[in-house]
Amino acid sequence: MNGNSPAPFLFLRESELGSRPNCRAPVRFTSRPLPHRGPCEARFGEAKCGKHQEREMTVHIGAKPGDIAETVLMPGDPYRAKWAAETFLEGAELVNEVRGMLGFTGTWRGNRVTIQGSGMGMPSLSIYANELMTEYGAQTLIRIGSCGGMQSHVGIRDVIIAMTASTITSPSSGIFRELNYAPCADWGLLRAAVQAAEKLEAKTHVGGIYSSDVFYAERPDLDEQMVRHGILGVEMEAAELYTLAARHKRRALAVLTVSDHLQTGEALPSEDREKSFGDMVEIALEAAFA
Repeated sequence: MNGNSPAPFLFLRESELGSRPNCRAPVRFTSRPLPHRGPCEARFGEAKCGKHQEREMTVHIGAKPGDIAETVLMPGDPYRAKWAAETFLEGAELVNEVRGMLGFTGTWRGNRVTIQGSGMGMPSLSIYANELMTEYGAQTLIRIGSCGGMQSHVGIRDVIIAMTASTITSPSSGIFRELNYAPCADWGLLRAAVQAAEKLEAKTHVGGIYSSDVFYAERPDLDEQMVRHGILGVEMEAAELYTLAARHKRRALAVLTVSDHLQTGEALPSEDREKSFGDMVEIALEAAFA
């Protein structure tokens, strides 16, 4: 792209992004130029050359300074971020759409909240969590998303609050070398989430989960050992989030909804998943501001 070329546009179909029943005010979407990187681009908050002085954003998040709240909910799916923002936040505004990874900021009971998609897997989440913490000042980050159940007493639509998150490898594994670091949730958030779940009377399980680095796994022997050792469910992001939060002295938690089950093969149809995730989001919000 040369200096005279127009910036690329992101076009979003109304059929994909329209408002949902029982939502708060729908978020307005428009096609607008997306930012592109210049050859002289500096890090967020640093001085830029005159040509690019107006740009104040990170490589992957297009929000301006002040657009991101200190409390951030992080679903993997950007459309789940949109659904949660429309359903739970007042005055939600689109603050990021770089690479289609939607982010919104609004208020919940008068408290500012950002809901930012993270993408699928620990490498993707690591990018967004790092930038949210180090460049935008996010203090509390809560993953909200789906997981696969692994214990027989864990049912479809149940909520899992992850106390710990085991993994084989993550983007942070290299810095620990021979150490098997044990990522865990912030205790204050964990306790508040359990209390919120009890108040909602949501069927909830608290314990360890497994953050996988692959979606199509071929390790039945590993699954057997995780079940044997009480792992409640499997997802793909929490271990890295917990590790980054510990590194940067921030609070982190994962509140998950069981969408399928590794033992029974039962699974929620994709069209039913959003309707079943309300308790998870409400628990996360209650915990963040307890």
